[in-house]
Parts: sequence; C-alpha cells; structure tokens
Amino acid sequence: MSPQPGGDRTEPATPKKRHDAREKGQVFKSTDLVTAFSLLVMFGVLSFAGKLMAQGMIGLSTEYFSARHSGALDIATAHAALNDVYIRYIVIMLPVLGAALLAGIIFNFLQVGALFTSKAIQPKFSRISMGEGFKRIFSRKTLMDLLKALVRLAVVAVVAYNEYNSRIQGTPALMNMDIAASISAAWDMVLGIGFKLSIALAVLAPVDYFLQWRQYEKDLRMTKQEVKDEYKLTEGDPQIKGRIRQKQRQMSSMRMMQNVAKADVVITNPTHLAVALSYKEGENNAPVVVAKGQDYLAKRIREKAAELKIEVVENKALARSLYTFCDIGDEVPEDMYQAVAEILAYVYRLKNPAKEARR
Repeated sequence: MSPQPGGDRTEPATPKKRHDAREKGQVFKSTDLVTAFSLLVMFGVLSFAGKLMAQGMIGLSTEYFSARHSGALDIATAHAALNDVYIRYIVIMLPVLGAALLAGIIFNFLQVGALFTSKAIQPKFSRISMGEGFKRIFSRKTLMDLLKALVRLAVVAVVAYNEYNSRIQGTPALMNMDIAASISAAWDMVLGIGFKLSIALAVLAPVDYFLQWRQYEKDLRMTKQEVKDEYKLTEGDPQIKGRIRQKQRQMSSMRMMQNVAKADVVITNPTHLAVALSYKEGENNAPVVVAKGQDYLAKRIREKAAELKIEVVENKALARSLYTFCDIGDEVPEDMYQAVAEILAYVYRLKNPAKEARR
C-alpha cells in the first residue's frame, strides 16, 4: 500500500488542533467511569435513605389500597388518583434520582470540564451514509467497544452469580419471617449485590478511561505536513514574514537616514561602525544618538553625512562603546561625556573658526 499524502500521522496534536477538536465537541470521556461511580453514589444514598423510602412506599400503597378508595371509581377519580400517586412516588424517589443525576453531572464535568457546543449535534450527511455506516460498524473502534462490553458483562455476571450463591442459602429462611423482616432482609440482599456490582464496574472504569484517552490521542495525531501548514496559518508563512521584516528594516533605515540630517557629528570605527550624535543646547541634557549602524548601514550613514557636509570623526573605542551601549534616542552615558565633548568642541571649531579664534 502506498503511503498517504503528507505522511503518516506520527506527530502529537498541537494546542490549536486540541482547541478546535474541543470546539467541535470532540473530547474523550469514559461513560463506564460515570456509570460506575454514579451507581456507587446511588446505592450509597439507598443505604442511608432506603428504609425511609420503603416506609413511604408502604404508606402510599396502604393509603391507596385501603377503604379510602373502596367505593365506586369513575374515570375522573382514577385519573386524579393516579396523578397523585405519580407525584408522590417521584417525591419519594427524589433522593436517589437526584443523587444519580448530580453524580452523572459531576463526573462528566470532572472529565470534560465546562463545555457547551452545538457543533456535535449538527446534521452531517456522513452519519446517514451507508458506506460510512458500514465503516463504523466494522471498524477497529467498534470491535474494541464490543470486547469491552463482553468483558464488562462477564465480570458483572461472575460477581452477581457469586453473590447469589452466597445468599441463596439464606433465602428459605425468609418464609419464616414476618413481612417487615423479610422485606428488610431482601433489601439488604439487593443493596449488597448492587454495591459489589458497582465496585466491580468501578475497578474496570480506569481501564476504559485509559483506552478512551489513548484512542482520542491517536485520532488527534497529525502528519508533519499538517503541523507545517498549521504553523503557517498561525504564525505566518516564513517567506512572507521574511519579506515583512525586510520591509520593516528598509523603513527603519530610511527613517534613520532622515535622522542623520539632525546630527552634529558622526563617529566611526572607521568602516564597520558609525554613530551619529546630535546636541541642542537648552533642549538636551547630553548629546543624543540619532542614528547608528554597522557595515553596509554604517557606509550609508557616512555617505549621507558627506552629502550633508556633516563632520565624520574616527574614534574606534568611542564608536564601539556608543554602538554597544546606546540605542537610537538615548543620551550619551556620563562616562563618555568627556570624549564626546572633546569631539563636539573640535567640530564646533571647524565650523566656526573665527568665533573660536576670538575666544
């Protein structure tokens, strides 16, 4: 078989892929985990509130099978009585039903978190396609689900059978008890079987959780090409980003060349570095770096300075220090005041020889 275009799905899912999958409702969770622990909670509530619920059922049955309704019944009376029974029955069963519902919500939330999306229930033609349906029926995932269901059924059957064998010997004794005692014993038997079945399912639930997680991670895997394409979408095409950076450098260089016109002097290294300084008495506390560059940009600064007849002074040590420690717009550090002042004084003497001579 020829490899699929783009290569095998060997790369773990990126954060964006996981986010998109979650937005579509594609999350992993174990229904076995929810079922098992919901049953444990439900039987736990029954063990505490079961006797009160049984008393309520007995009272409800006694009331509606007593002489209170021994008279003739018509359809309206029977309908009203049944409605009343349904409501009172739901009220009696509310602790168990509420506990099961709350447990299901909590254990689903612990696995999935807060998630509301309508994309998972949107109609898709692939769901009604016969070809896609056969693929799902005979897929590896369906086979794994069938094997898990058979294992779960086998474990439940073994636990239930062992519990039945351990308690069947005491069943004949129920016939010698009064009705209340026999109901209590039967209730204890039901609770015992229910707890053991719930514990057995809870033991199997982590295995199902691990298998669901592994399948989820496998389904989300990406090819190397998909990772590259996603990177281009999120971070931008490297070639486009390179051109953008080039344009930004060109614009920055143009602005810096314009700033050279404000300079009083350009200090060079002599060819590798160039730093343009400006000092406006009364405006600046110290000379300010208005442009700087190295190699080609340094050459452009020197050429611009020559074009504008700005003095270019060679000072290797000072040029390196200014280029390293100063950004454009920064004032000259105090430890360089003396060297810069001497250069500026030299430049001013060249520009105004008559004025300097009178001094």
